[in-house]
Formats: sequence, C-alpha cells, structure tokens
Amino acid sequence: MLKDLRTDTTVLQARGVTKTYRSGVWPRRRSLAVLRGADIVMYPGEVVGLVGENGAGKSTLMKIIVGALRRDAGSIQLSGMVGYCPQEPILYARLTCDEHFALFGRGYGMTATDVSLASAAIYAALGFGQWADARVEELSGGTRAKLNLGLALLPDPDLLLLDEPYAGFDWDTYQRFWDLARQRRDSGRGLLIISHFITDEERFDRIYDLRDGKALPR
Repeated sequence: MLKDLRTDTTVLQARGVTKTYRSGVWPRRRSLAVLRGADIVMYPGEVVGLVGENGAGKSTLMKIIVGALRRDAGSIQLSGMVGYCPQEPILYARLTCDEHFALFGRGYGMTATDVSLASAAIYAALGFGQWADARVEELSGGTRAKLNLGLALLPDPDLLLLDEPYAGFDWDTYQRFWDLARQRRDSGRGLLIISHFITDEERFDRIYDLRDGKALPR
C-alpha cells in the first residue's frame, strides 16, 4: 500500500446510499435492489479502488456520486471540483480533440489560455498530441479513451472519478495513466477508480469491494 496521507478533511463522503431499479407493470413488475446502503469515504491525496463483478452497482454508485442518477436514500457530500470519466466515452463524432477541449473548457468556466495550457499537458502526458486536429470519428478506440480521460482531467479537479479508465489502453498508455495518477495523488488530489478486478493492488491506498449492494473495505 502507498503512504497514508489522510487528514480530517474529506473530498467525498457517501453514506447509506441505496438504489433500486424497477421495471414492468403489475402484475409482472420487477424490482432489483442494486445498492443497499453503500458507504465510501475519501481523503485528499488518496487513490481508492472500487471493485466488483458486472452488475454489482459500481457504475450506478459513481453516477449517483456525480449527480447523473438519483439515489433512493442516503447522502453524498463532496468537497471541491469533481471530474468524471464515464466507462463509455461521451464524445461528438464530428468534433476534433482540440474542439472537445475548447467546448468542455468553456463548460468548466476556463479561459482559452488555461484550456490551451492544460490540453497541451494532457496530450503530452497521454501521448496523443498528433491527433489534436482529428475528428473523433477518425480516432481509434484507444485514442477515444485517452480523450475521454483528458476531458475529465482538463480542469484539474480535486476529485477524479474514473469508471474503467484504462480498459482500452495499451501497455505504454497504462503506464502513462499511473504516472498521471501518482502526480495527482502527490499534489493532494483524490482519485476513485472503478474496475472489475485489480492486479496492481500496491498502486492503491485503499480498496472497497462492492458486494451485496454495500462497499466493504478490503
């Protein structure tokens, strides 16, 4: 495990989060309780893993944390700016990478100069600067995954939520990702990383296993 840098300040507190999906109509109405009181706490300067099988509720919990999905019960407390990298890239086929950074930067309230500096650093860190003026429809799946991650990194958020961020990465990009993660951790940023399984457990400060609708510290 990495060095413990915890303080009394948290960047994320999720307490007693529940979510049940309902489908169909009576008499064949069905309910599926995905989250049954999930708790997660994160501190500045931590890399935390959230691990579980398909259908365990990992993406549901992350969407609830970022406000993309309503919870049935429980509370979410966030501190600072949050960046979110969904498992499926949300990109515009006919926009270039540069145009994506400009568009998202405006949404973040960044100046054009700040966007230019931040995107240049992201291109260099993830190694896809040669595709800056290429449309998304021209990119490979791996390069789209880099852009998807880059858009979450753009405003330098205090907490970065990553849903299977390196699923489409080659080995070089995977190493680049962890270099970025280490730099962000060292600067006091928090990272919550969803994965089906974790092989490099030593890269994480703490790991939660999502089982039976609850997040259990490993």
